[in-house]
Amino acid sequence: MQGAGNDFVVLNETQGRFGLTAAHYRLLADRHFGVGADQILTVCPAPAPGVDFEYLIHNADGAEVEQCGNGARCFARFVRDQGLTDKDTIRVQTRGGVIEPHLNADGRVTVNMGAPVFELADIPFDATGLHPQVAGLWQKWPLALVDAAHEATVYVAVLSMGNPHAVQVVADVDTAPVLAQGPLIEHHASFPHRVNAGFMQVVDRGHIRLRVYERGAGETLACGSGACAAVAAGIRLGLLDDTVQVQTHGGTLSISWAGASAPVLMTGPATTVFHGEINLPDHL
Repeated sequence: MQGAGNDFVVLNETQGRFGLTAAHYRLLADRHFGVGADQILTVCPAPAPGVDFEYLIHNADGAEVEQCGNGARCFARFVRDQGLTDKDTIRVQTRGGVIEPHLNADGRVTVNMGAPVFELADIPFDATGLHPQVAGLWQKWPLALVDAAHEATVYVAVLSMGNPHAVQVVADVDTAPVLAQGPLIEHHASFPHRVNAGFMQVVDRGHIRLRVYERGAGETLACGSGACAAVAAGIRLGLLDDTVQVQTHGGTLSISWAGASAPVLMTGPATTVFHGEINLPDHL
């Protein structure tokens, strides 16, 4: 499946877990030797009363992560199309909390992604020794990026959408050093769980262009939680209104946030590309 070009292998494990390892997830995600995907999404039975399903996410590097917004839309489309539910709105447990995808009449899916988290310890972000730069009603943090080929200090807004994000405002996403800076930000020592690196170009108060270097996956065509984080950051920085069209390389997402403790709402496409089977070795 794919949502705005962010592509997924979706596994139905409602009748029992397959017992896959990190190596299995890496093989499934491998575009040469496996199926090929940015993330592997797993549908599991409800773990507790009050939710309909559990949603597990593994990045292309095999690591389990807390959240994936584009995947959440595909998850909702999958369980409905597979006859696993007849509901238009479902409650889904993720490692990052409970989300509520809703299938719209126009075929798009809206996901209540929950409220953004700004407390540094909860992101988590270690600001030891760093001095923030005031921006709007908020602040941006300096990150020193150094490797053999690159040295720079960038200022990022940090927050969590159930997973950690560092959002940088750039003049032009087409020329932004996403591939050079993305891995350095992802692995920066200030982020103990690593981080998704967003590069946001503000076109006007209702429109941004966005590229995201995703933790454990590299740059993807779109990142749903990254779009939510970018818009929430832009609103707090005083740059954006409460509803924003986010243009990614893979398509457009609509993001709305009323501020404070209100949830971020993300609307976009969710498309099934093909169904298939693959035989995986017991041990890799």
